[in-house]
Order: sequence, then C-alpha cells, then structure tokens
Amino acid sequence: MSRAQEHPAPDPAELGLTSDCGSCFGLCCVALPFAASSDFAVDKEAGRPCRNLQDDFRCGIHADLRQRGFSGCTVFDCFGAGQKVSQVTFGGQDWRRAPGTAREMFEAFPVMRQLHELLWYLAEALALPDARPVHAGLRGALDATERLTRGTAQELAALDMPAHRGEVNALLLRTSELVRAEVPGKKKDRRGADLFGARLKGAALRGANLRGACLIAADLQGADLRSADLIGADLRDADLRGADLTGSIFLTQSQLNAAKGDAATRLPAALSRPAHW
Repeated sequence: MSRAQEHPAPDPAELGLTSDCGSCFGLCCVALPFAASSDFAVDKEAGRPCRNLQDDFRCGIHADLRQRGFSGCTVFDCFGAGQKVSQVTFGGQDWRRAPGTAREMFEAFPVMRQLHELLWYLAEALALPDARPVHAGLRGALDATERLTRGTAQELAALDMPAHRGEVNALLLRTSELVRAEVPGKKKDRRGADLFGARLKGAALRGANLRGACLIAADLQGADLRSADLIGADLRDADLRGADLTGSIFLTQSQLNAAKGDAATRLPAALSRPAHW
C-alpha cells in the first residue's frame, strides 16, 4: 500500500469546511462590520444585524444581492465556520432566543473562520504529491487546528491566532516552494506586490509567488497562472478572462467570486466557475 493510500488527503466536506447557511444563525450578517462602498450599499457596525436579515436567519434579498448593492456578500465564504459556532460551540442555541450568548458568539465567529480557512489550506496541501516531504507536519498542523475549533467560546477568545497562523503559514510556504520548484525555468516573485490595476494581459506567471499580492482590477486576461501561489491575493475585479489557473495553489472560491472571468478561464478542479461570469 502506498503512503498516499495509507494517509488519504482529508476531504474539506468531511471537515465541515463547506458553508451551510441553513445551520447557521446568520453570523456573517451580524458579527462582521462593513462600510458603504462598491461592495456594500450601507454601513453596518460589528454586532448589529444587517437590515436584510430575517427572523429565520435568512437573507431577505439573497436572490438580488448584486443588484441591490451587496456584492460583497456574494463573495464572502466562512469556510463552514458559521455552522460550527452555531451548532458545535453553542450547541444550537441561537443569539436571539439566548441574547446572553450574543457577544461571545459574535467574537468566536471571526476566530473560527480563520481556523477553518487554515484547515482548507492544510487539506489542499495534503492533497499535493509534491508536498510529500512536509505531509507529516501538515497533518499534525491540521489535527491541532481541528482540535482548536472544538474549544469553548472562552478558549477561542483566548487563542493566540497570529502565533498559530504563523506556525501553519511556515508549512504552507514550504509547500508552495516544493510545488513551484517543479515548474521549469525562473519563477517571478511578486509576494505582497502592489499590482493594483496592473496591465498583465498574457503575462507569463506560471509558478509565480503572488502570496498577498494586491491584484485589484488588474488585467490578467489570458495570463498563464498555472501552479502560481495565490494565497491571500486580492483579486477583486481582476480580469481573469481566458486566464489559465490550472494547478494554482491556495486559491479559494471567494477569490474567484470577487474576480471577473469567462467560459475560457481555466480553473483548478476543486473550484467552480462563478455564476456571474
């Protein structure tokens, strides 16, 4: 039996990393703040329910969010943190019927989301054969992170999230190096680069390091982004029409949802073409 068969890559669905809004108490619509902008039609402070949140915790304008000025809601992904806090951390007790839980619930949600996002990246890394040299460390980090998600609200509030994220990120960075090392030729390093509105049409970015890069409104039409590391890259309104994202690593559905693309955009197998493309 091969090592891959002995330790199959974890399934994000089995880890509960797929959002299930029907099992959540509308936490993203209450706990998080947003400011009036091109993404949101109004201001809302943290802890105050969005005006569109109904009594059953559903959105009253869900089918028309983009048309009503709430495109930011359509790209947000909690990675399943909402239902974990609602159903596991607080055992199905909602903040409306038990208002005494509201503050702790709203504080736990953003911490849980960060933990679930790390789980998503770790699960992806464990599915990459080129990252085999660090699979043991990745699996240990995934198990430790999963245990943290099962802590109490008080334990989540006390968690040193920057320290934990730093430990996981070191493994993800090594994963990125191993995967991109398999790409022939010199790779571009644009980590954290300000590429706002950059003209990158047809750019050769295969195996590039674009971690945390600002690519807002960048023209990436027809760009070669195969095996590029896109963790944390801001792709809002980036033009990905005809771009090749095959094998790109640490790209999330929410990043794609925030960008522009078309039927010719090539995507990693695990991600879906946004409905508005």
